[in-house]
Amino acid sequence: MNRYQQLVVEDRELTLYLPPSYHESDRSYPVAYVQDQGDMFTDCLNYLNHLFAAGQLVEVILVGISSTNRNREYTPWPAEPLLEGNPPFGGEGRAYVDEVADVIKAYIDRQYRTLAAPEHTAIIGGSFGGLISMFAGYWRPETFGRIGMLSASLWYDGVMGYIREQGELPAGLRVYMSVGQLEGAYKNNAQKHMYPNNVEAHRFWIEQGGSLERLQLAVDPDGTHDPIFMARRFPDALRWLFVKEEYDQESEIVRANCNYHEKDPLFCIPGTVTWSMQSDVTGREYRIFIAEPMGPPPEGGYPVLYSLDANATFGTLAEAIRLQSRTPRGIPSALIVGIGFDSDSPIVSSERFYNFTEYAEDHELPVRPNGLDWPETGGVEAFLMFIEFQLKPAVERQYAVNRSKQALFGHSLGGFFTLYTLFTRPETFSRYIAACPSVWWKNYALYKRWEEGKLRLQQSGQRKELRLYVGAEEKPSMVQDARELYAFLKGHDEVLETTFHEIEGEGHVSVLPALISPLLRFVNA
Repeated sequence: MNRYQQLVVEDRELTLYLPPSYHESDRSYPVAYVQDQGDMFTDCLNYLNHLFAAGQLVEVILVGISSTNRNREYTPWPAEPLLEGNPPFGGEGRAYVDEVADVIKAYIDRQYRTLAAPEHTAIIGGSFGGLISMFAGYWRPETFGRIGMLSASLWYDGVMGYIREQGELPAGLRVYMSVGQLEGAYKNNAQKHMYPNNVEAHRFWIEQGGSLERLQLAVDPDGTHDPIFMARRFPDALRWLFVKEEYDQESEIVRANCNYHEKDPLFCIPGTVTWSMQSDVTGREYRIFIAEPMGPPPEGGYPVLYSLDANATFGTLAEAIRLQSRTPRGIPSALIVGIGFDSDSPIVSSERFYNFTEYAEDHELPVRPNGLDWPETGGVEAFLMFIEFQLKPAVERQYAVNRSKQALFGHSLGGFFTLYTLFTRPETFSRYIAACPSVWWKNYALYKRWEEGKLRLQQSGQRKELRLYVGAEEKPSMVQDARELYAFLKGHDEVLETTFHEIEGEGHVSVLPALISPLLRFVNA
């Protein structure tokens, strides 16, 4: 198995290391961006793996960044060369730091499960790499809150003057410094100031109000300016920059608070967790709510209900399954996976119109009841890909799932999405529940999709199950649409078992609580 991944982002070569538990969990990790292609961690990776496995280090995603020209990219401003005949130092460090912050970090945050805040983001380097890491802390503290300066080249022309001019370090930074007492000892040029300048910088920052709890200097008495000493100090830098006790405490708090986005809610439902996931296709953020079964998995794994509009429905579903699956006479346990949006509103209209619908032109839609323009539409395929290729595999890695008992539930526009999935990719789930579905969308386009779905069902040899619900007190057109769809689908009973229920006394929204118990029994049938 490859220990690293080699990536190229905007022509910049990267070496990516994912910690041991990355593929066995769905939590997010802090990240350390390491100069010089990550040589400092590749040179001590066996030891890092030992420290991670022993629980002595916080597990960290490591990103090694290549440089096309260290003397140009790792220096903050132009300067004359130390040796006659060598090219001058280029001083393009600011452009490099901005590239790391705005391009490389942005890519890593999109593609991997990262803790993206500055307090979880380190930039570390040795020699000139340590110098430019320090400047990343000065220039982009909103991005990099953890700075590793291993044998940093603070002898560079003008650097000590810059440090004194800036005064105290930017608020929130946590800085680890290391230097060998013999670094520069045998030099006759500016490099002879390597050791004393590192000591002086540390002393100055402390005098300016820096705390020893956030600023550490480690001195190697026999250390020289060689990679072996920098690699030795790299694990120490990670240990200092990412304090394990703080991360352990955060994990306990997050779990106790239902893993709810670092908030401290007044109430949470026991046995629930929340994930944040991002679509690889669109970059959109989703909030995934999970109600974990109380008992051990049955033979074959847990049945699973994937429920849309989780911001509105998850709480009711989670409490219902928790109560109704109690032994000895309860219904069998099931896993509830609610798919919601990054919002505290129960109904996130703009996201629903985009994620749940086929693209429609204005002339294909009725006049909106409020008279406003329709929101952006047409993200149904991207959303379905997210569920099929990202969410479901993530759930199956975390829980024992019965793949033959997976159901999808959607209401209103979510009902349209449920039917669209059944009609276009019927193999994705075994059971489908569509409540008050928006059959009218795009001039009843779902009927055109049915022929494709019917053919796929015939080819698969599988007979799927669909339950249609509608509130009897809905708008008459919604009730009529549901009745007509049921009558149409009943004519294809050989590939799809369809049942239909009108819920007396309930309208478009009030129908939802009335469906919960029948829905849970259907999932477990």
